[in-house]
Amino acid sequence: MQTYIEIRSTKIPALGYGTFLLPGKECLDGVADALNIGYRHIDTAQAYKNEEEVGTAIKNTSVKRDEIFVTTKVTPRNFSVENFLPSVEESLQKLQMDSVDMLLLHWPSDDETNKIAVEQLAIAQQKGYAKLIGVSNFTLSQMYTALKQADICCSQVEYHPYFAQKKVLPYVHSHNMFLTAYRPLADGKILKDELIISLAEKCNHSPAQIVLRWFLQQKDVATIPKASDEKHRRDNFDIFDFELSDDDMKEITGLDTGKRMVDPPFAPKWDD
Repeated sequence: MQTYIEIRSTKIPALGYGTFLLPGKECLDGVADALNIGYRHIDTAQAYKNEEEVGTAIKNTSVKRDEIFVTTKVTPRNFSVENFLPSVEESLQKLQMDSVDMLLLHWPSDDETNKIAVEQLAIAQQKGYAKLIGVSNFTLSQMYTALKQADICCSQVEYHPYFAQKKVLPYVHSHNMFLTAYRPLADGKILKDELIISLAEKCNHSPAQIVLRWFLQQKDVATIPKASDEKHRRDNFDIFDFELSDDDMKEITGLDTGKRMVDPPFAPKWDD
């Protein structure tokens, strides 16, 4: 059973709690409850506008800070030399911590701006603002360029059984990186899939638990499901008492359609 990923001598909980679209008190209560349940990996971002609530929940918990893996992300509007480090310092102030465990570039910009941002990301790491650094939503070619500039250790991307990242996943593994999957339940669509429902019945677990277990049994893959209510948070976490067979794993992977769900107007020209 894989519960941790180890990269650069750092242990990362493979199952995290995502806070996208969790505002204000909903985020504060959600993170507090997640930590109480047992989550030890919390994901936020400047663009989510909830770093302050995440920080307050972490500060108020009885769980020690060094037992919690915290990720935040720098938004592209802060990629300039003038804005990058001050924005990270502001994030740390909101989070009420001296450093985060991982700092990511949230979305890529143009090539020249990306180069500046990766340089600033490396400087933030050197200053002790982040233990690990990485990228999110970067194409393969953009990752290749970033890796030549800095010790990028993570790629956070849309990844679920309907979009299996068949190029990104092997690329990440071949470069001593790990992958963090967002939208792991494909906005709930995967939970209605006949195969997933069948496996849920066979394993006596919910469809969501089947899918999240699929992530945990993959090499160097973390996932950060969001759940806005206590029952779903607890159900998502209760996936350590069973295993999927190799055939189960292959069948789920075989659901891939090659179609992504997250493709906003500012997204890069995908090469995967």
